[in-house]
Amino acid sequence: MRKFLFYSVLLLTLLWSTQAVAGETIASPEACLECHDDVTTAEDFSASVHGANGCVACHIELTDLDAHMDEELMPGPVDCARCHKQEFKEYFDSVHHFDHANIDLSCTSCHEEIHDMTAWQGDKQRANETCRACHDSAFDEYHTSTHAKGVDAGNMDSAACIDCHGLHAIASIEEMDVRERASFQTEPCMGCHADEEMMHRNDVFPVAVDTYLESYHGKNFHLGYPEKVAGCADCHTAHEVLPNEDPASSLSSEKLIVACAKCHENASAQFVKFYSHGDMTDRENYPILFYTYVAMSTLLVCTFGVFWFHSLLWMFRGFIENNEKKKALAAGGHLHHIENPHKIYRRFTKVHIFMHLLVITSFLLLSLTGLPLKFSDQAWARVLMEFLGGSANAGALHRLGAGITFIYFGMALFMSAKFLFYKLQYPAEFFQRLFGPESLCPNLRDISDVTAMVRWFLFLGPKPTFDRWTYWEKFDFIAVFWGMFAIGGSGLMLWFPEFFGAALPGWVFNVATIIHSDEALLATGFIFTVHFFNTHGRPEKFPMDFVVFNGELPKEEFVEERGDQWKRYEEEGILDQYEIDKPSGALYDFIFKGFGFTAVLIGVALTVLMIYAFVFGGHHF
Repeated sequence: MRKFLFYSVLLLTLLWSTQAVAGETIASPEACLECHDDVTTAEDFSASVHGANGCVACHIELTDLDAHMDEELMPGPVDCARCHKQEFKEYFDSVHHFDHANIDLSCTSCHEEIHDMTAWQGDKQRANETCRACHDSAFDEYHTSTHAKGVDAGNMDSAACIDCHGLHAIASIEEMDVRERASFQTEPCMGCHADEEMMHRNDVFPVAVDTYLESYHGKNFHLGYPEKVAGCADCHTAHEVLPNEDPASSLSSEKLIVACAKCHENASAQFVKFYSHGDMTDRENYPILFYTYVAMSTLLVCTFGVFWFHSLLWMFRGFIENNEKKKALAAGGHLHHIENPHKIYRRFTKVHIFMHLLVITSFLLLSLTGLPLKFSDQAWARVLMEFLGGSANAGALHRLGAGITFIYFGMALFMSAKFLFYKLQYPAEFFQRLFGPESLCPNLRDISDVTAMVRWFLFLGPKPTFDRWTYWEKFDFIAVFWGMFAIGGSGLMLWFPEFFGAALPGWVFNVATIIHSDEALLATGFIFTVHFFNTHGRPEKFPMDFVVFNGELPKEEFVEERGDQWKRYEEEGILDQYEIDKPSGALYDFIFKGFGFTAVLIGVALTVLMIYAFVFGGHHF
């Protein structure tokens, strides 16, 4: 009887193999279950995910029925990989595979009821129970979380074990390096929390990922250095994720200082008032951030709008003027006859030149290290940050640039004070110096200079001549003071957050971040476009005005551009004090012109990258 049953099974299997090719009904495995009824029932097996297969579809070794009846041929372990190739590949490389974890887990370790197994149909409760069989300690932490409660309530949007760790390609956290582990503490969270539709559907804060990526922590994560900053699990924990208002939460009011102190040792009650996920576009919930953002954006738009328009007008008018000069020279004449036009005069002292070098060096350092952080979502930002040696090196260089900035700003304050107060004879002299022609302080003359310049732009008057300082040079100088207040002040707060956080509420760091970022963007964009044009790019000067490196000014340029200063020095009889007998040498010019051109090229390249980020990268102020 037993042999008859097995021969029947073999015959049915052969029939199934031929009929399956023709698309006919698969033979029933009921014959096998006449002997193996202790394994499963025909009804349960037919209802399982494997029910459409015959027994020998998995137990492929049973090719000789007599040998099997005599127990000479017995089935070996089932090779699930024959059908489930992708799943097996993921499992083979996972921590559950023997070669990786030194534990003997097979497919049936998780899929125990292999003959009765039904489709799980995305049931995360079922998946969690499978994981719980081995990972009871981790599950004890997880089961109290808001994620577990959601799954238990039947919400399949809520995070289960498999949402973070995966189904089959489960990596070993212990085998991860520091960077991989830090990345793993954040990336799985983003998978769900970046889905705004899902977050809205579950009444969860919808912009957690966006606000995180806009923070210093998130920008470092985006640039590929997650180990340098806090990730999601560092604050919210890996498994015991609870709403902040829950006393058991790691971010409850009672535990928040402890959470922040893991990185910021001197965190205080004031410090933790920082908006970790503050949204500067949310006027209702974050009005201070919103109006700071609006104010800074308005400042950027207005400043760039006015000065870019000024530069465009100047560029067009300058080309016309150059063309007029060419025509005059071609006709054998000259627009302005100046005797001994190549005689050299001193415009800047060695101290001024040294300060210019400090300004250029610090600005390049700050720009090269700050812009990748500002545009951290751009591919070029990651390349540049890697070139700098990573975010830690970039941070050190950024602080070096800030230190140099404070040095030259201190020098400017000292020189300004000396100019205003040194050998001051009487109080009225102070105002004469402050608003006089040698001062960089704006005065009423600047209004007439601006008016005359605009009239020249519009072909309504002659090109004006200036005294020692033009209105755009005064604007650059005053901008340094504003920049030091805005960029320097906010930068110091972000540099030493625990020191300032001891007295100031933490949300000031959110405000400082907006100001520092946008003001730095304003300064960078202004210097690399408006200032570069005013100084080097305008038709009269292109490709470079070298006076900032050698302090020398040819007489022709002196008379044409700063004619009022020339006349004043003539009337005062001090022109000879500014004459230079020996101009700078060839080696000096070669070195510093090379430095100057390098600085300009870097500035132009960074400008192109910024424009690309705004036009094609979807960036906004």
